[in-house]
Amino acid sequence: YIQRDDDVEDIERYQTVYAKKPGAVAAPTAGLHFTDKLMQEITEQGIDSVYVTLHIGAGTFQPVRVDDIEEHQIHSEYLEVSADVCEKVKQCKARGGRVIAVGTTAVRCLETAAQASELKPYQGETDIFIYPGYEFKVIDALITNFHLSESTLLMLVSAFAGRDNIMDAYQHAIDEAYRFFSYGDAMFLYRCDV
Repeated sequence: YIQRDDDVEDIERYQTVYAKKPGAVAAPTAGLHFTDKLMQEITEQGIDSVYVTLHIGAGTFQPVRVDDIEEHQIHSEYLEVSADVCEKVKQCKARGGRVIAVGTTAVRCLETAAQASELKPYQGETDIFIYPGYEFKVIDALITNFHLSESTLLMLVSAFAGRDNIMDAYQHAIDEAYRFFSYGDAMFLYRCDV
């Protein structure tokens, strides 16, 4: 959807400051908003950060082309959630803290690792498809960009924050000329348990 050739700035700007492992076909774009300075300020505020790996595949950008979303087969992607991540998330929850995911990739990682109702280390493929009606097990809040219409990512954020809330946020973003997609603006969402 980016209608221009890559330029030199893309090499630096289209990567998160905390990326470590090669393998994704795209950056986890919600993380592009985080600078080294912001990460340091978050740490100085006493907020713990943990990191997961999800190798984003080209299928992330495919629209849903079926009338019944339950018939849509989502692409499979490789992910890693370590024992250390699981332990820190459990400690956060135990002390009444919130687990805030940066991006839908982090949501898919943690929710995949919690499929047996308990967050456990996981390394392997996932084809988890989160859409309205899904019951979240781990995530309390989400920082995410504005996604393409008819995408599985828009369905995920609708499942998380409520479809009406998301449609209202998107209308506000359009009215106020927010930027969408990879280099676009982000939003902070609270989970809406219905």
